[in-house]
Amino acid sequence: MRWLRFGIFADGDGVAFVEDVVRREVAGRCATVVGWRVVGGDLGGGVTAEEMYGDLREQWVVEHPGEDPGDRRPVEVAVGVKCSLRVWRALRKGILRELCPQGDAPHVCRVPWMAR
Repeated sequence: MRWLRFGIFADGDGVAFVEDVVRREVAGRCATVVGWRVVGGDLGGGVTAEEMYGDLREQWVVEHPGEDPGDRRPVEVAVGVKCSLRVWRALRKGILRELCPQGDAPHVCRVPWMAR
């Protein structure tokens, strides 16, 4: 099993969006999801999601000036997949492409994210 880990600044809808992206990518490959965690607190090793991904809150504020973040908070989405290293790399690349379809061009992310 290999893990895909993404930090996001999101509410329930944002988490659902990321889950949908991951599931679509996994469905198109020779991989199986065998674990799924969304962690908003302690990530282990004495590090919290806020400490690890708190910068995403600042990104959201810059990209959405004057808007209330509502229920958004930094969380880690960790997905365990059973697959080869080659497929894992392709999954990660495909998920990142879906999270950021504009690539390097200036844009506003639907859900601010960070890959780990």
